[in-house]
This record gives sequence, structure tokens and C-alpha cells, in this order.
Amino acid sequence: MVRVALLAGGDYSPPIGDFDLYVGIDRGAIRLLEKGFPLDWAVGDFDSISDDERNRVASSGAKVYSSSSEKNDTDTELALKHVFAEMPTAQTTVFGVFGGRVDHLLSNIFLPSDPELAPFMEQIHLVDETNHVSYLPKGQHILRLQAGMSYFSLMTSDNADLTIQGAKYDLTSANFFKKKIYSSNETLGQPITITAPSGYVVLVETKDRR
Repeated sequence: MVRVALLAGGDYSPPIGDFDLYVGIDRGAIRLLEKGFPLDWAVGDFDSISDDERNRVASSGAKVYSSSSEKNDTDTELALKHVFAEMPTAQTTVFGVFGGRVDHLLSNIFLPSDPELAPFMEQIHLVDETNHVSYLPKGQHILRLQAGMSYFSLMTSDNADLTIQGAKYDLTSANFFKKKIYSSNETLGQPITITAPSGYVVLVETKDRR
């Protein structure tokens, strides 16, 4: 299994972990070079970096996937599509996706809404020091929080009737209520069962910033 780290251009978050491939997304390519990380691929329209920085990326030895600034995909979507086209079983962790423009943040959170990325949703993780976003396809899932995370929140893609069992705040047919996001739930030290009859679920695991 290939492990891929992607660094986008939002608030900087260092790629923590062991990875086989490092992908810089637009400004993320320069950040990888500046912070001493490998730069294996660079993807984007590179409209947020200077000519000198573009030249530095081009001369770095990285494989460069350059695109027009007028396109249907965000740079992050484009980068993930390149990864899965060449490595369909890759596990991807995207850093630098939080902060910055809210429209970019929302498009990142709902990446599986893109039909080309939907089949790979369980292979996509968005991470910084206090947040971990992952995706659950329809069906039943056993949830165990990432180490160090204190809370979890859930969003359904299509207003499906979500159920949560085994958490501090359960959601069942007995107490069901409809919300876009079921936030700030907690574990009780036992497995949690999440069931979604359709669509997919955005799982957000968080802890307070110190």
C-alpha cells in the first residue's frame, strides 16, 4: 500500500508520518521545499506563487502537473485525481487544507461529492494538529477515534437518517432529530456504531488547541 502526503496552500500543517510520495498542491509545493520535505509531484495552476517560485518548482526534479487556472476542479481535487489514476489503492493524507478561503475549505470537506473521487473516499484523510476528517460510505461502520482526539462530529451528504450507537450522545429512532451536522459528540471508551442508509458521512475528529 502506497502512502501519499499532499500539502495544500491553506494554513501550514507539517506532514506528520511516514510517506512514500510527497505531493505539493500549488503553494504547497514551495512549502514542502522550504520546510525540507521531499517534493515528488507538484500539481496545480500555480497562480498563488511567483515566477521565481515556479522556476524553483520546475528545477526541483519533481514531476509537475500544471493546469489552467480556468478549470472545473480545484487544485486539491486535481491532485487527488492524479494520485488515484496512477495508484488506485493509495492511502492519501492531505495537509494544509484548513484555514484560508472558506470556499476552498468547504470544497475540501466535501471532496467525495465529486463523482470521480467518490469511489476513493475511504482513502482520503484531511489532517492538521487538531483535526482529522475522513469519510464513511453508506452502510454500518464501527468507529474508533484517532489517538488523542477528544470529540467527533458527523455530517451526512444527503440528509439521510443517521444513527449513532455507543457514544455519549446516541441518535436512534427513539430520539431522532434532523441536523446538518451532529457535533461535539464523545466516546465512552467503547466502539461506536454509525449507520447511514444512503450517501456518505463526513467524520470530523477534533481536540482543543493548546
